[in-house]
Amino acid sequence: MKSLLNPSVDPHWNMAFDEFTLESLPVDEPVFYLWQNAPSVIIGLNQSAYAEVNLPFLEANGIVLARRVTGGGAVYHDLGNLNYSIVGPVGTMADSYGLMADALRRLGVPAERSGRNDILVEGRKCSGYAKRLHGNRMMIHGTLMWDINLENLTQALAVPGSKLEAAGVASVRSRVANLRAYLPALPDIGSLRDALRDILSGGDSTIGLSPSQLEAVGKMADEKFRTWEWNFGRSPRTTFSRTRKFACGTVTAHYSLERGVISELQFTGDFIGFRPAEELAEKLKGCTLNDLRGMEVGDYFDSLSSREFRSLLED
Repeated sequence: MKSLLNPSVDPHWNMAFDEFTLESLPVDEPVFYLWQNAPSVIIGLNQSAYAEVNLPFLEANGIVLARRVTGGGAVYHDLGNLNYSIVGPVGTMADSYGLMADALRRLGVPAERSGRNDILVEGRKCSGYAKRLHGNRMMIHGTLMWDINLENLTQALAVPGSKLEAAGVASVRSRVANLRAYLPALPDIGSLRDALRDILSGGDSTIGLSPSQLEAVGKMADEKFRTWEWNFGRSPRTTFSRTRKFACGTVTAHYSLERGVISELQFTGDFIGFRPAEELAEKLKGCTLNDLRGMEVGDYFDSLSSREFRSLLED
């Protein structure tokens, strides 16, 4: 199987690379590529960014949000994680689901496929994968945790009220496996990448995209995968109820986001203010959460700062 070069660590560019390879790269048999992302959270095609991700943590720590072209759940990536993609005509992809687990076993890792899309090592998850069809072509892509930052993983995916928020790093560590512990002979993730490339390629050549193809990927990244409309605006209707205690009193915001825009909003609580909060709720319908930056709300919630108000709807 031929190996395709993708040295980028830009999450949005890499999402575009996946889509371009699936939809536009002319191949008659499967090809694969191994790649990495800078710190990022990658959400599934059908997920809500607001319900699945701790957005304030991402913003505070420079972690990128990106939406991929396949379904499944949100995953945390950093340079301690190695990703893989396999693309080819549907009729040639029958064995592709087991290729990565087989390759890990050849390296001495006791890996096994489990459930709908996981690879486990001694009962702990080291990989998850997803798939997509386009015409008569198919893509399978997934993650391999080499030495991922479990603290960041836990915090980035710990949205208020989630099981992960309450679990903590110790619980996450008990359920996932970093492959580094099982491959002491490999000094770094680059060695893992080289070893897997050798196994999967079976001696076949390595190929790269042409300059015009790379330009097309870059254009797709800029026009689609970096945009607010793709990463946030695709989020399905999501309903929240969040309560915070401020100097003005306790405030509960009941609201719905639809395609990233506030569609319903109501404030309740024992807070005090000069003007009825219903006025503010009506003004904010049709706004995004980004529109709340710098918004003055002190007339509705006595002495409440813009930052505190935004934290009510985001934290």
